[in-house]
Amino acid sequence: MKKGFEIQPYIYFIVATIIIVIFFPREGKFRYSFTEGKPWKYSLLTAPFDFPIYKSDKQLKAEKDSVSAQFIPYFRINSDEYAKQTGRFNADYAHFSQEHWTTEYKRYLDPILKEIYTAGIVSVKDYTFLREKHYSVFKVLQEDNVTTVPYSTNDIFTIKSAYSYMLDNCPKTLNVNVLRSVDLNVYLHENIKYDEELSEKVKADDLQQVSPATGMVQTGERIVDRGEIINEKTFAILRSLKQIQEKEADVMQRQTGLMIGASVLVAGLMTCLLLYLMFFRKKIYTRRKDVVFLLSMSFLFILLTELCVNTGWFNIYIIPYAMIPIVVRTFFESRTAQMTHLITVLICALMIPFAFEFLLLQFFTCSVALYVLKDLTKRSELIKCSVFIILAYAATYLGLLLFQENGFSKINWNMFMYFGINFVLVMFAYSFIYIIEKIFGYISNVTLVELSDINSPALTQLAERCPGTFQHSLQVSMLGTAAATKVNANPQLIRTGALYHDLGKIENPNYFSENTPIGNNPHDHLTFDQSARIITGHVPDGVKVAERFGLPPAIIKFIRTHHGTGKTKYFYNSYKNKYPDQPIDEAAFTYSGMNPNTRETAILMMADAVEAASRSLQDYKEESIRLLVNRIIDGQIVDGLLNNSPLTFQNITAIKNVFVEKLLSMYHSRVSYPELVKK
Repeated sequence: MKKGFEIQPYIYFIVATIIIVIFFPREGKFRYSFTEGKPWKYSLLTAPFDFPIYKSDKQLKAEKDSVSAQFIPYFRINSDEYAKQTGRFNADYAHFSQEHWTTEYKRYLDPILKEIYTAGIVSVKDYTFLREKHYSVFKVLQEDNVTTVPYSTNDIFTIKSAYSYMLDNCPKTLNVNVLRSVDLNVYLHENIKYDEELSEKVKADDLQQVSPATGMVQTGERIVDRGEIINEKTFAILRSLKQIQEKEADVMQRQTGLMIGASVLVAGLMTCLLLYLMFFRKKIYTRRKDVVFLLSMSFLFILLTELCVNTGWFNIYIIPYAMIPIVVRTFFESRTAQMTHLITVLICALMIPFAFEFLLLQFFTCSVALYVLKDLTKRSELIKCSVFIILAYAATYLGLLLFQENGFSKINWNMFMYFGINFVLVMFAYSFIYIIEKIFGYISNVTLVELSDINSPALTQLAERCPGTFQHSLQVSMLGTAAATKVNANPQLIRTGALYHDLGKIENPNYFSENTPIGNNPHDHLTFDQSARIITGHVPDGVKVAERFGLPPAIIKFIRTHHGTGKTKYFYNSYKNKYPDQPIDEAAFTYSGMNPNTRETAILMMADAVEAASRSLQDYKEESIRLLVNRIIDGQIVDGLLNNSPLTFQNITAIKNVFVEKLLSMYHSRVSYPELVKK
């Protein structure tokens, strides 16, 4: 992509702001927190508009339950059913056996059928409904659909109970078996049926008559002042005002105002982060992946907060905001981590009712995380940091409770459960850092420590095939680490990069002097340019080997830059001395790498050259070592190999002094042990 078409960093901030505002909670947030029986912590509050005093959900439910309990269901009666069934009975009675069915039976059945139909016959389903709902009476609509007649639930019949009633009340002068000989059930049919639609409509109308409010508050009316105890009535008024402001009055106007206000505040906070990077962290600001990483970290936790506020699926204190400073500090410095965390929690506080308490808790935990976890290199350090974070949460919460409530009587034990879940989630920072390394190509001290293990596959193979090179790499790592500490570079990064910088020599180990036995030099049979090509080839070979072992780009960079675009001086000078009048192929004697552009890669280049050259010294006195160090590093400066590095001349002077001190300690002479003289 051409430079003119590159996305400017501020564009990412604009996009992030728009997305955050889109997902911002839509409901208005009541600005006050209050508890019944506790003093009002704010200034005088008056009614901003007329609003009703709503009953509590419990009170409203009790009143509606009372209305439901007093409700009487409606049934409809079929007046023609009695005439229809008695007509059938009279017609069939003429065919009954006159020997058994005397007139006494008919004189008994006629009035009892009338009694049963007058009391009413309902279906088993309707009868069960009345019993389960504990209705003692119900209303029956006559044919005009206006007049209702109350019926007793205890007096009605089902077909089965009506049949049993006819048999059980049979006079002793009559034979019950005669009644059983005929199926009297066929003359028993339901004449009363439950009208569900009408009953539900009437019941709904009755419930609607229950007023949700107990009074009104007029505009400007005094509600509560600072220090006053919130009694039951005041609590009901405040609850009603909160409910109206969050859900009801002028929804569209409030939503518009809310979104405009949220846009201004979020944009302002994101601008603060943008300006911080632009003026104080220009290196981060100019690298797009760094900007995207910081915005992604902030956006992830803002989105989780919005999800929590909008859905209520989990408590806000479960979200591990302390991961922000932990993860950002792993790849950058503490101030950027703290600034990113601050902007994130300030945006999140705009959505949370208890903003002050939330910010105070997050401020303490962020500070603890940055102070305790200065450098994440081991899992035990993360566990230790997580323990201190949960202790900070608990201590801050208890301090707030004691300050606001003047005691621990209102302690919420669920908060400690939320802090415990937060503690567990912070532990996943170790895995989260690994994912970020893969996505953004970063390298953390955790990975550097793992890579610097000499038992790793790549270093094991280097030690076996190139023992001299491996020893050289160890010495270079010692020099580079000492120099990095002196000039505020990353010692762990240099230590790891030094161990792998000559990995390409695995391909041709015998062509490098540190791995070749004395008197067996394979370069004796090669021309100068052939030897130079083999030597310079260990840089591209190293890149291939490193990629084969899956080493991160930050380590591969040390392989590419440890010789820069310099020349193989031994073979180049030998060729020039032997063939002074012949043209020379410069490319054959030049490394195909790139010059170092960071403090760490520049220090490694100097340490590598100095350590290799120091092996040719005959005298390891301070004067000779200092002359060697100055000659090597000054030569790299003259050749322009350090032009792209951010090291100053003051830094280079300090590095030279460190190299001299370390080489003196590495090559110091020891006292010779006396031989035992035999008598």
